[in-house]
Parts: sequence; structure tokens; C-alpha cells
Amino acid sequence: MDMMREANALAAAGRSIIHLETGQPSTGAPSLVRKAATHAIAHETLGYTEALGLPALRARIAAHYGERHGLEIDPSRVIATTGSSAGLMLAFLSLTAPGGRIGMARPSYPCYRNIATALGMDPVEIACRAEDGFQPTVAALEGLNRPLDLLLVASPANPTGVVLPRARLAEIAAWCRTFQVPLVADEIYHGLTYTGSATTALEVDDSAIVLNGFSKYYSMTGWRLGWMIVPESKIRQVECLAQNLYIAPPSVSQHAALAAFDAKDELEQNLARYAENRMVLLKGLARLGLEVPASPDGAFYTYARLPADWPDSVTIAHRWLQETGVAVTPGIDFDTIDGGRYVRFGYAGSTADIVEAVARLQQWRLNA
Repeated sequence: MDMMREANALAAAGRSIIHLETGQPSTGAPSLVRKAATHAIAHETLGYTEALGLPALRARIAAHYGERHGLEIDPSRVIATTGSSAGLMLAFLSLTAPGGRIGMARPSYPCYRNIATALGMDPVEIACRAEDGFQPTVAALEGLNRPLDLLLVASPANPTGVVLPRARLAEIAAWCRTFQVPLVADEIYHGLTYTGSATTALEVDDSAIVLNGFSKYYSMTGWRLGWMIVPESKIRQVECLAQNLYIAPPSVSQHAALAAFDAKDELEQNLARYAENRMVLLKGLARLGLEVPASPDGAFYTYARLPADWPDSVTIAHRWLQETGVAVTPGIDFDTIDGGRYVRFGYAGSTADIVEAVARLQQWRLNA
């Protein structure tokens, strides 16, 4: 966010800025969603909904799991949330308490550890190797010196774009069952994959809590609407937490989101653009001398390692922004120990912007 603020200030001063630091689609919500929102504004009261969400939306999300994963999910297990971030908080609060130890990969989305810390919980960062796709392994879990109260995994992951293979996810789920560690899976980037679909944790463990939402694939970040799938035993507890913390998710967003599942043609066009951007960026980074040590098969990020003789990621990010107008995110955001040697590139913008960003960085390298 600091990089975005600095980039926006430069843009306001008249500089040409290419935003590769952002974690959101550059496109707005699908046209069907916007039409549904307009209809809801005209014809619905748009007061509070049930804390768990509109029954019609919960049923539609449950049906989605049948369509995409072949799973039969009871709609009562589906909970609409105020963005997947609220789902993350609800999952933490329903599974542990202040002092609880929450396992998570390092590198990973910084809000995982920040939310855990804000709730008085203990984020336990699991150092994940590039050769393991920066994702946890059972061996890494067995190497922890104290037990966990829950384990959080993300697939596809931010910042790496790595997708957990089904076999590895199944091994992790089995380890969690053996040691009675609840499993929470952040699947907000589902739908955004390039070499095959991502496995939902529910395929390997029906007792897992799954987080997802409309921000990324559905291109609805500002609508602040997510969902979670919880075991039957957790429904009432999550409902009480949600009622007290949020009352209910945004009503107009829920009505509009019913149309999101019918917007596949438009959404798949976005995905095709991301796929093209991904290839342009990967080829450009290779020419620039940056290594991408783990294949970014999902999301819209690439996590690249800086050459050993380059400055740290914060210095490089500020230099690139000032000297080229290309904004990226320093890896230190995602890994406070080893992230100084990495930068994250987001490629959810236009292909023309990705091409131009690569050209600017290559020119910078020639002039450096």
C-alpha cells in the first residue's frame, strides 16, 4: 500500500505510472452483475439480510461447488461474508482464541499474520522452500517445535501464484486430521489458473473451512463480498460472531452477485488476458535476469528473485518507481526474513501495460 500511495502521488504529478504492485483486477464487475445491482437498487429494500447471507445466494454458491468440483454442499454450510477478509477473521475466532498458534506459509499474504496478531493470536510462520513451491509440506509441519491450533493454506497463493497439487493438499489434510489441527484454506484465487484447475480443500477434507469470494476471479473487489464453507458444527458459532461483528454483508452486493455465476464468458476473457500477460512477463523477467523459482500457475502474480549483486527489494522497488515509473511490491511484505531478495509483480492490468513495463525495466537494466 505504501508503494501504491507513492505511485499514485507520482501519477498525480503527471508521471506515467504502470501499476504492477496492485492485487486486484483492472476490470470492473461483469456487465450482468452491474445490471443486477441496478435492478436491486430500483426494486429491493436493501436493508440488512440474514447474518449468514441471502438464502438464494448461499444456495447458488453451494450449486457452484457441484458444477466446478462435483461436490454436494448443503447451503446451510455456506456463509456470505463481508469480503474473504471477514471470513478469515471469523475462521480464526471460531477455531481458536487469544494465544492460539496459527500456522501459515512464509512467504504469504501479510494480512494473515497481521489479523492473527490483532486478534491476540500467534502467527507461526512456516519457512517454505522455493523447491517446494513456497508451500508447506508435511515434513515442514513435523519440524515445528510446538503444536498448532489451526493451519492456514492458500492455493493459488499470494505472492507466488503457486497452486498446491492435489496430492500435497491431501497429505497436509491427513496430517491435520491425525494431529487434530483444523484446516483453513484460502481459495480466493480459484478460477484463476493456467495449467489445470485448483483443488478445493473440501475435496480432500470435508471438515476444512474454505474461504473464497467475488473479488478476484469475479472482478468485484470493491463490492466487499466473500463466502466461507464451514462444517455443520461451526455454523451457529460463526453466525453469532458475524451478527456481532458485521450484522450482515452488503445487501446490494449480495443481490448483484447472484448474476456473477452467469458471467462466465466475460470472466474467461479476463482470464485469457491474464494468461497472455503472464507469458509476456515471464519471458521479460528472464531477459532481465530475474529468476522465478516456483511456477506461478495461478492468481495473477509472479514472485521473482533478484540477482545476488542487486540491492534489496525495497531499494529496487523505489528505484524502479522513481526511475522507470513501474510500481512493484517488495518481497519483504510477504516474508520479513528472506523477502529482501524478492519482488512481486502483479499482471492483472492490460497486456499493453505489461509489455511497456517489461520494456522500461529492460531499458533500466541497460542503463544501470
